[in-house]
Amino acid sequence: MAARKTSSSSNGSSPMLRDVFGVREKLNPKMQDMTRPQIESFNFAMQDGLQLAVQDLLKEEFQVAKGGPAVKLWYEDFQIAKPSRDNLDEKLYPNECREGGFTYNGLCVATIGYKVGEKVGRLQRTMGKIPLMVKSNKCHLDGMSPAELVKAREEGTELGGYFIINGLEKLIRLICMPKRNFRPSWAGKGNYYTQHGVQIRSVRKDQSNQNMTLHYLSNGSCSLRISVFKQEYFIPGILILKALISTTDREIYNSLVRGDVENTFLTDRVEVILREAKSYENMETKEQCLAYLGSSFRIALRVPERMTDIEVGQFLLDRYIFVHLNPQKNKQKFDLLAFMIRKLYSLASGEIGPDNADSPMNFELLLPGHVYLMFLKEKMQEWLVGVKLILNKLHAMPSAKAGLTWESDPEGYLRKAMEKNFDLGKKVDYFLATGNLISSTGMGLMQLNGYVVVAEKLNWLRYFSHFRCVHRGAFFATMKTTAVRKLMPESWGFFCPVHTPDGAPCGLINHLTAVCRLITHQADTRRMASLLVSLGVSPASQSILFPSDQYLDVFLDGELMGFIPHAAAPQLVEKLRYLKVKKLEDIPWTLELGLVPAGVSKQYPGLYMWTTPSRMMRPVKYLATGDIEYIGSFEQVYMNIAVLDEDRKDKDIFTHQEIRPMNMLSVVAGLTPFCDMNQSPRNMYQCQMAKQSIATPCHSFQHRTDNKIYRIQNPQAPVSRTNVYDEYELDDYPIGANAIVAVLSYTGYDMEDAMIINKAAYQRGFGHASVYKNELVDFARKEKKGDAPKYIANPLVEDKDQQAMDEDGMQPAKKRFCEELEEDGLPAPGTRLEAGSPFYVTVDGGTGKPHLHRYKSKEEAVVDEVRVVGTSSKGLIQRVSIKLRLNRNPVIGDKFASRHGQKGVMSQLWPQENMPFSESGMSPDVIINPHAFPSRMTIAMLIESMASKSGALHGMFQDATPFRFDEKHTAVDYFGQQLLAAGYNYYGNEPMYSGILGCELRADIYLGVVYYQRLRHMVKDKYQVRSTGPVHQLTQQPIKGRQKGGGIRFGEMERDCLLAHGTSFLLQDRLFKCSDYSRSWACKGCGSIISPVNTKDRKVMCTFCESKDGVTAITIPYVFRYLVNELAAMNIRITMNIQ
Repeated sequence: MAARKTSSSSNGSSPMLRDVFGVREKLNPKMQDMTRPQIESFNFAMQDGLQLAVQDLLKEEFQVAKGGPAVKLWYEDFQIAKPSRDNLDEKLYPNECREGGFTYNGLCVATIGYKVGEKVGRLQRTMGKIPLMVKSNKCHLDGMSPAELVKAREEGTELGGYFIINGLEKLIRLICMPKRNFRPSWAGKGNYYTQHGVQIRSVRKDQSNQNMTLHYLSNGSCSLRISVFKQEYFIPGILILKALISTTDREIYNSLVRGDVENTFLTDRVEVILREAKSYENMETKEQCLAYLGSSFRIALRVPERMTDIEVGQFLLDRYIFVHLNPQKNKQKFDLLAFMIRKLYSLASGEIGPDNADSPMNFELLLPGHVYLMFLKEKMQEWLVGVKLILNKLHAMPSAKAGLTWESDPEGYLRKAMEKNFDLGKKVDYFLATGNLISSTGMGLMQLNGYVVVAEKLNWLRYFSHFRCVHRGAFFATMKTTAVRKLMPESWGFFCPVHTPDGAPCGLINHLTAVCRLITHQADTRRMASLLVSLGVSPASQSILFPSDQYLDVFLDGELMGFIPHAAAPQLVEKLRYLKVKKLEDIPWTLELGLVPAGVSKQYPGLYMWTTPSRMMRPVKYLATGDIEYIGSFEQVYMNIAVLDEDRKDKDIFTHQEIRPMNMLSVVAGLTPFCDMNQSPRNMYQCQMAKQSIATPCHSFQHRTDNKIYRIQNPQAPVSRTNVYDEYELDDYPIGANAIVAVLSYTGYDMEDAMIINKAAYQRGFGHASVYKNELVDFARKEKKGDAPKYIANPLVEDKDQQAMDEDGMQPAKKRFCEELEEDGLPAPGTRLEAGSPFYVTVDGGTGKPHLHRYKSKEEAVVDEVRVVGTSSKGLIQRVSIKLRLNRNPVIGDKFASRHGQKGVMSQLWPQENMPFSESGMSPDVIINPHAFPSRMTIAMLIESMASKSGALHGMFQDATPFRFDEKHTAVDYFGQQLLAAGYNYYGNEPMYSGILGCELRADIYLGVVYYQRLRHMVKDKYQVRSTGPVHQLTQQPIKGRQKGGGIRFGEMERDCLLAHGTSFLLQDRLFKCSDYSRSWACKGCGSIISPVNTKDRKVMCTFCESKDGVTAITIPYVFRYLVNELAAMNIRITMNIQ
């Protein structure tokens, strides 16, 4: 168990650590917050969400074909049990599924209500086993203490938040989505439509959603676009308005114009849509409009035939128009659509600008539990439709063949149809295993794949970063524009500015800041309406006209609550904010107050409030009371927030202040010491390299069966450290070691970012590491129908070399088939394996013949563990997991990096007697070149060297938290004084002596302590050497791929280099003789290589020239012969000039 350290301080500024060994008493709450959005959203799905989904699912009504009865099916209940073994009494823990390569799932049982004719009943049906999230309320690890987690073979700091699919840890990634129940305007072209539109993503309580877009047409009218089963439909906006409530043209006019009669652009277009309504015959009343919609959408909606056109029209409004509002709230839907039309015309006239779709203020995140619930809900509905189709097939079968009749046993008929239906659990299994979304409706989502990633445990930082990672969306990765990748000012405090990849996904993959919190539950807002009225909001239910130039619309979760005068809106927001911070009047802490004043920005003015899930919120200090308030990404844009105390001097505009400047960074970015002194790209590189370092990914190595695990052998806690290390207790999972680093040019092997490592330091263990590889031998899945099963064993066979006497006489003695392996046919732990070593023995169940399988890899390995994870019904071993340990000590070419983006490869292991040494006789562990610093400006690495050196001398850890120092109080002076107190140079320089000549070097050398990480990019994993090997059958050229023994790609640039060096013979050797060298017959007369053929007298003749004289043998690349044949097939002849 790794040492546990807690910080204590004697002077209030220098954290001291004290070793405390053993398992912690309780979990670290900050570390557990990493997976809170995943776990809480899944808990919502399993508790409230599943019941809401059952209530919202449609009843399936149909008439069984050809005279069958009328049938109605619906869900009454849906329950999911905790994971258990097949006997349902014994608990199944996640570790068992990891080791055995199984899925961590629980049995789901649905209660189906039915009505067949006049008979009503219910029956229970097992829907399969459905994957469950680790550490959710459906997991056995929920609520366990660290000691109990360790007993369950888990990490003492187990985070959860993922699924185990076939033994692999899979998580649903966070994806950016448009803010729900909000109407962002946008500009984009569509056929027959202008570039102006207003879009809304309407979300139900069970988190399923419906997207709608209001388009502005060139004739001044507007059209609403909805999607029904992935088919788009356009409906005139005025038709929806008249279908929602019984109203008159005058009321519609007043609702749209809102007293702004001088705005001729608006009034003219309102008149256009009212005239458009007159163009439709017999659509004056609400019922006539509903009947028209019903008759138009009856087939598309797939509704029962018994429903009238008016009922179908109302069904369309209930299920596809503003679904976040209750179906009974048609007046609220009318008000919302009227607001959207006003905003659309303001956008078309240029009064407001389009909302930035790439701005985080218009974002929310798609949470894993919500995606899971949406997918499960859709499959539950499809399952009922599947029962309907199967019933029709059964009814068409002869009664004797079906074995049942509706009259005798309707429930049995239903049960038989349900047994033939698909397994619901397998659908969810496939989604989580592949990340591919197979949906009949699209679920209102913007992509069909890429939802699931593997939670790699390369190291602890990489592991928990998966849960804080936010992807912009698969569609944007294909876009050529850079607009979506830009870092917006609105992302301050929500997305980390430096924690993003530096390659192709740069800007598309971001990470949440350390303090950013995702809301997972809908707050209770039942008292908000009365509270708003008491604070001066005029309710929307009043029939009074509120002019838009005097009143602002007040929205709560996408519902129009009322109106407030422009001048009174700021006071209303302040009152609500005070009540929210003080937790009065049942106002939820998740309330977001977005006041957009009129005339201040190009956004449509109004007071927008949210309490919905999936939003990002972060804590700031509310200066009026000194309390902590959580604010959202939308309201932050219109707030005045000071970062430092100095910002507030002589300024009264600030209402809030940051708790600490580091809150703008993610956890991984916050680990970089003195990161405010580095060039920003270097901090970005460090975020990536920290997640690539060989470290301590876990403590439960003996219970892990990952495909590959890296483990460092000399882990250390960094001397210079930010406060994030202690807050998240990351010393339990160190990622590197402290090294004595000298900055000088020495031997020339340190050029171009290379680094020299002291051979004595290497022999003491610097950078030593191991790799654990897991080999899964599975003969249970390889069996085909009719084949005899194979199993693993080491049977006794006859030993013909020795004879043994028994009662009957001389008989051959018995021996094990492979004596190097144990009796069960498997290698013993500790066995050293080389290429060709016996690995395991299998026995054919039909013939009983044993077969020896040998170790194929060229790299030596040691058997670390052997575990049997599956046996047949007869107890024969069929599934085995063999864990191999491979040595990964540093070799020339391996990659190292400091925590400042200064990466380099090991160029030499230099003998200690030849290393330079200081006056105290100390030789550095690492030598790096001074040219690494000027262009990269990694001043923080120089400061870390000073700080760690003084910390080592004084026996304390140094606080390297950024933003602690400024121009007046410099880090150089602070740590330089500590070096002086220890008797060293103020700047960290020391005189050093040549290890070869023994004389003092002319310049003092910068010598200090730097924390170095060893990266996973190692020569042993990447080297590729080949003389001869497999070739492509068609071209006869070497195949690609290191695992297949392929060749190294020699491209155009490599060719140009050889030509520039005048070494063209090497070019011929590489691209011809060592590639697809071949000999061919060619005719000098016609210049063809395909016309010469062999004759009966074993001579070669040209069929075109009909002569043997000019035929000669030439050497050509085989691929050229292939090209000539392909062109000949197209009637194109290639002629060669043969000298």
